[in-house]
Amino acid sequence: MKNLTAVSRLLRRSSRSLFDRRSNLTFLGAFCSSSSGLSYKSLQTCEQFTQDDCFHKKVMSKRIYFLRGYGVGIQSNGLRTHHRSLASIASTPERNKSFATINSDDISYFKKVLGERGVIQDEEKLDDANTDWMRKYKGSSKLMLQPRSTQEVSQILDYCNSRCLAVVPQGGNTGLVGGSIPVYDEVIINIGSMNNILSFDKVSGILVCEAGCILENLISFLDNEGYIMPLDLGAKGSCQIGGNVSTNAGGLRLLRYGSLHGSVLGLEVVLANGTVLDMLGTLRKDNTGYDLKHLFIGSEGSLGIVTKVSILTPPKLSSVNVAFLACEDYLSCQKILLEAKRKLGEILSAFEFLDINAMDLVLKQLDGLRDPLPSSKHNFYVLIETTGSMESHDKEKLEAFLVQAIESGLLTDGVVAQDINQASSFWRIREGVPEALLKAGATYKYDLSLPPEKMYDLVEEMRGRLGAAANVVAYGHLGDGNLHLNISTQQYDDNILSKIEPFVYEWTSKQRGSISAEHGVGLMKASKIHYSKSAETVQTMAAIKKVLDHNGILNPYKVLPTSVLSESGGQEPKKES
Repeated sequence: MKNLTAVSRLLRRSSRSLFDRRSNLTFLGAFCSSSSGLSYKSLQTCEQFTQDDCFHKKVMSKRIYFLRGYGVGIQSNGLRTHHRSLASIASTPERNKSFATINSDDISYFKKVLGERGVIQDEEKLDDANTDWMRKYKGSSKLMLQPRSTQEVSQILDYCNSRCLAVVPQGGNTGLVGGSIPVYDEVIINIGSMNNILSFDKVSGILVCEAGCILENLISFLDNEGYIMPLDLGAKGSCQIGGNVSTNAGGLRLLRYGSLHGSVLGLEVVLANGTVLDMLGTLRKDNTGYDLKHLFIGSEGSLGIVTKVSILTPPKLSSVNVAFLACEDYLSCQKILLEAKRKLGEILSAFEFLDINAMDLVLKQLDGLRDPLPSSKHNFYVLIETTGSMESHDKEKLEAFLVQAIESGLLTDGVVAQDINQASSFWRIREGVPEALLKAGATYKYDLSLPPEKMYDLVEEMRGRLGAAANVVAYGHLGDGNLHLNISTQQYDDNILSKIEPFVYEWTSKQRGSISAEHGVGLMKASKIHYSKSAETVQTMAAIKKVLDHNGILNPYKVLPTSVLSESGGQEPKKES
């Protein structure tokens, strides 16, 4: 009888207004009404909305003002690193003495190629370009170039390579690991002016565009065509597709549509010496030779600059359902995931989790949010989203799944969104964790890939190591095996850091996990890549880097340890034993 009562409450209850708009006027729901349930709509504006540590912003200056003043920085040569929200203090390598410095002849050449408008020396504009959105990293570049075509990018790199001028490719500058920020005085090449949609095939759903297209603009364009991007990020109002590809960005739709390695059909890339690689295919099948585009997806601009992208986009589906559920233990969360894959099958589009520490933090730090399940506290929470084309079919599958889950004891409580506002408020809880952490104090952030059954073991061990000295908060994409581990403290403390690192990397390595699930390596984790990749693999990466960028001018000091790059010297990598 108890289970039947719970089932009835779950399926019939219409949750109260969980989102107080008076306190959150800047947040607009990412859903819109349709004749068959809920459907996605581009997020219009959200000045404090966060998704996986990324702020969704249209106006960069507002984002910077919001974050200005947070964190105590330490000056280390050309790079300024802020402790707040920093997973670990990146060890800044020495400036490569073989790199030249900008002179007046260089400026004259670039103005000849780009014109006056494409050569930026204004200090205020450079200050924004030299600083990441979290104010963690700050370079000292004196020059930003804004090419408008692949040919101009080619001319820039050809010249920089001949002069041995280091460069940093930059798009929307929404990264989390310092990958798009100069470490010293590298020339910034911003591709934001290359923002044209070149073609769209309404039958195949294949989109071809320039790398500077803002993700949200592509989403809006496709929405009008009856399609969606396979990628959805909180930073979509600022991030650009070239940067998304270069970092192999993950996001909320990875469970349903996979990574960009599967969605990207072709690329156009400019190498360090100015050579243009035309790999801009639009074919689903092409087995002629090596599929070189995969070298550049996720290489963070260290092998070449992406200038055009061909991507397969899925059709827009009209029916969306969102459920916010509670579990007693982490094992139940895992079992719910397994059952969701079996019972919901093709309509399962998102499976997110957060623990009680994350839930409590969000409710405490963010105004206007209310607990969707206020009757009691729960150890774990799960957000499930389904996306399909038939409302009645989708609801029937979801309800049958939830009934079975409650009757079997896997769920202790739950609620299904009855309208747009409730669906938005459920997502706001999950997406609000990074913002809540920012407000709570200093945060050590770790973005890890682990076997799902092992993910929470790390959280519990970390709590045992730190005790009452820190609040260990866990959330993430359980469906993808991606844990966002956050250690929240009042202020930065070397003693706490020493208990976290290198333990967190060693633990992840023992599980054959990844120290960077979706945020990239950048400068922050370049010296730690050996925790996820063997020495032979890293040496092979360095050898590839040496072939494609012999002088090492592309995004130096990032992705790979400088020690490995200096040792490679073009030598053949050792064979694995």
